[in-house]
Amino acid sequence: MSLNTTRLVVTADNEGGWDYGTLRGPYSAFHIANGAKYCVYNNRLMPVSQKISREEGYWILRQKAGLFDTGERPIQISGPDAEKLCNKVFTRNISNLKPGRAGYALLSYPNGKILCDGVLLRLAQDTFWYVQADGPVYSWLIAHAQGLDVEISDPNSWVAQVQGPAALDIFDKLVEGGLPADFKYFSVRKARINGQDVIVSRTGWTNEAGFEFYTLPNEPNYDGAALWNAVLGAGKPFGLEVCGLDSMEVRRIEAGILNNGSDMDDTMTPFEAGLGAFVDLSKDDFIGKAALAAEKRESRLIGLVSEGGEPVREGPVTIAGKKVGFVTAAAFSPFLEAGIAIVRLDQPYAEGTKVEVLGRDGKTHSAVLAQLPLYDKEKKIPRGLIVDIPARKSGGNKETTKSRKPEAVHS
Repeated sequence: MSLNTTRLVVTADNEGGWDYGTLRGPYSAFHIANGAKYCVYNNRLMPVSQKISREEGYWILRQKAGLFDTGERPIQISGPDAEKLCNKVFTRNISNLKPGRAGYALLSYPNGKILCDGVLLRLAQDTFWYVQADGPVYSWLIAHAQGLDVEISDPNSWVAQVQGPAALDIFDKLVEGGLPADFKYFSVRKARINGQDVIVSRTGWTNEAGFEFYTLPNEPNYDGAALWNAVLGAGKPFGLEVCGLDSMEVRRIEAGILNNGSDMDDTMTPFEAGLGAFVDLSKDDFIGKAALAAEKRESRLIGLVSEGGEPVREGPVTIAGKKVGFVTAAAFSPFLEAGIAIVRLDQPYAEGTKVEVLGRDGKTHSAVLAQLPLYDKEKKIPRGLIVDIPARKSGGNKETTKSRKPEAVHS
């Protein structure tokens, strides 16, 4: 196993060619001017870093709001048999998902192992968008749509999100008509921003309050640059800044939000990834159901906290020198003032188990296993039940400024 102590990224170069098939996205000109570095995700360039530092971006996200350009790929599933196909390929019961709502959804192989995950948006009774993580979803849907009255298509939409305690106030200023009273957590709808049509959902990848907006490039009023500038303009009074995905990475580890292909992959079942709540074995047959029905219901993913510093990704986790798992994602949490990680165990161990973990400094440090999320375990922040704005630490004080005024909170 090669340890990921360095990050491989790409940068823009003033030469033509050689990036064939890699999509740059509608906001690429801004990112190039802002000195972004990229990784490739779903054949799309994701700006991993921006001018703002990873730690500064983290605090912007926690205290104000960050604008993130992400690489998830929406795929449209439409037609009379759209719901039938969705129930065939997804592990959860899609019939319970009403138009105007979104839900986390998993795809599994016939052997019950994970193919991909993402958020399924139900735009109408016969129209869904699956906003997928990195994985072979498009061809999978095409293959399993044979014989059904359904069309699989690529809307060529690009996803970005505004996350943080000021996000919904920004939404209120940004979207024509303001923030609807019924725009609850995991709501989805069409909207207009600066005269152009978009899709918006009250979702995100940070466990902060926030929303995502999806471009509709086939609409006659589409203008990607104008859309980006409109979001920045609406957010400026609230301290919105463009942040790199490395800032989001810290927050999603704290929140226990998984990344397909690293935290979980096609060697694991949803149960082993702690995602059994999204497997409905009571519904009619779906791909992987028989295999999953026979699987153990034990999770092998857990969080880790190390006071000694940031663990190294893919580094071993040991107990008394014996390897019991490895780190799938790691960062230093400025809020918790500790190294944090997601760990894939060889077999389940209880929260509170003391372990050792390899740090980025090359040394082995003491650590403890902790259930995810590492805090806000009931996910009250993204649901708008509390506003939690932490103060930066000084002298080891874990001071937090909290507001618990339901009349001022977007629920």
